Amino acid sequence: MNQQFYSNGKLLLTGEYAVLDGALSLALPSRYGQSLKISAHAYPELQWRSKDDKGSTWFESVFELHPIVKQQSIATKTKGLKERETVAIAEMLIKILTEARKLNPEFLLGKQGYSVETKLDFPRNWGLGSSSTLINNVAQWAQIDAQTLLQRTFGGSGYDIACAQHNGPIQYLIEPKGKRPEVKMVDFDPPFKEQLYFVHLNKKQNSREGIAQYRKQKFDTSELVEKISRITQDITTCNTLVQFNSLIKGHEAILSEVLQIPTIKESHFSDFEGAVKSLGAWGGDFILATGDKKTPLYFKEKGYETIIPYSKMIL
Repeated sequence: MNQQFYSNGKLLLTGEYAVLDGALSLALPSRYGQSLKISAHAYPELQWRSKDDKGSTWFESVFELHPIVKQQSIATKTKGLKERETVAIAEMLIKILTEARKLNPEFLLGKQGYSVETKLDFPRNWGLGSSSTLINNVAQWAQIDAQTLLQRTFGGSGYDIACAQHNGPIQYLIEPKGKRPEVKMVDFDPPFKEQLYFVHLNKKQNSREGIAQYRKQKFDTSELVEKISRITQDITTCNTLVQFNSLIKGHEAILSEVLQIPTIKESHFSDFEGAVKSLGAWGGDFILATGDKKTPLYFKEKGYETIIPYSKMIL
């Protein structure tokens, strides 16, 4: 038995934080993602190998299949990671596989073993969804619902799972408790996309920490949801860069007030002529910058080497 699965990475253009409270958000599946290859072998164990975008193994482990079923510890062999990191990754994999088996009791049942190889298309520090693409791939393998598996493991809004499963821009809305999120493919293909750039801030932001900080703030949730939802609708249909710039500036100002944090443009790029917007948890990963052919040079002079044009990033 040989199987292979693939999931798209993600970027959240509108609705960061507010998506958790029911704001309509615009999410963009990326051209970068993660694959999962499985082959069967005779030994009753799971041989796991994770490769980065360069093809180098960054995590390697051997799992005993029955302890996975019983949620017990494993023997681990890993290259290039500190022992604490190795243990944390192994424990999370155990949790993912165990929860997958709870959702499908036939998954990983029996005496057969497997060799598993994951391969990222993007550097691990880019924040494009190394966890969500893994969850979606495992869910496909186990033939279970990926959103349910996400909530039982990492948690979060689930927009990243929706991106993993769609090959174009989507509007994403978390329905009232107990209902599945609403996912709608939209025709977002801005005529000014050649003037949009994704810039990596040279560090990875912890989304869960960002969400915890957001939850500490006191504000009118319904007002925030209404404002962000309106901006999402307007951005989805806008066709001029002037309007787009105005909308993302407004989005930044609203979240800045809620989070009590300066916008990324105020704190880092106050002399930049175009507009700048945070994507996802504020303070790391990618930002969106609008400008012209000189825009990449501006950010390179600031020390940011990873600048990707819209058409090369987004499906």
